[in-house]
Amino acid sequence: MHTDSVFYNTLELVRDGYHLRCLLEGQGTPTFVIGSHIYYPRTFSSHLREHLHLAFVDHRGYAETHDQHPPEHLELSRVLEDMEAFRQALGWKDMVLVGHSGHAYMALEYAKKHPERVSHLVLIAAGPSQSPEFEPIKERYFQEHASEERKMLQQKAFEGIEEAIAAHPERRFVTYCLAMGPRSWMDPHYDAAWLWQDLPVNMDVMDLLWGATFRDIQTTRGLDRFQKPTLIVMGKEDYLVAPYFTWEPVLPEFADVTLKVMDHSGHTPQLEEPEHFDAVLLAWLNTRK
Repeated sequence: MHTDSVFYNTLELVRDGYHLRCLLEGQGTPTFVIGSHIYYPRTFSSHLREHLHLAFVDHRGYAETHDQHPPEHLELSRVLEDMEAFRQALGWKDMVLVGHSGHAYMALEYAKKHPERVSHLVLIAAGPSQSPEFEPIKERYFQEHASEERKMLQQKAFEGIEEAIAAHPERRFVTYCLAMGPRSWMDPHYDAAWLWQDLPVNMDVMDLLWGATFRDIQTTRGLDRFQKPTLIVMGKEDYLVAPYFTWEPVLPEFADVTLKVMDHSGHTPQLEEPEHFDAVLLAWLNTRK
């Protein structure tokens, strides 16, 4: 796998009326982070940019658009095509592919479809799926392990959420994510509003992907086509998704997988424990050359 050195650059592709942007930062191993060119650069450390050439790439849910879109423009298959278009535009033969939260499913499905283009796969803070079967497990984990203060703060955060969503329905995904802060962060008081600042949100895309596609996704289907190393990073204090131990029955389906649980992180370990996260990621990459 080749390396590049670019400290700051941008790239834009217009696809089906979506203005998809990519922010390039850092130097070293080509590393594709799917999600948002606004949100995700805020979550990864400057130290990591000394080792990785990071491409922070939008998907359609976080892209500017002025068009009305037919249902087929919203599907995951179109997102995967967008990712491949960006890889081609970047001129990368292969790359480390990173997905956080729901974007982990985008990364996983791309890796299955284009295994020759992915040298390493990194899945952060995502359960095996968002299937309803994990809801009671997730709730039991929260009730048994979360502090009483955290539970109280979560209850308070949800007071008035219906009114807030009704006032700004176009921002309901962001409103919900912020209200779930006590389940999402190691520090239950953490205010994550700055991460969402200036971020466009297309609710038609988010409703389909987060509301249906990721709920029904079959993580292991087609996994035999991807034989490269996979790193799964989970925060022990992450109560937003299925807890880390729900991966255990699935791990044998991966050809080469490492599960790392970070004890002092919630849903965003790369921001909450940056030094630890960087050390884990870089060490793993070095041992999987």
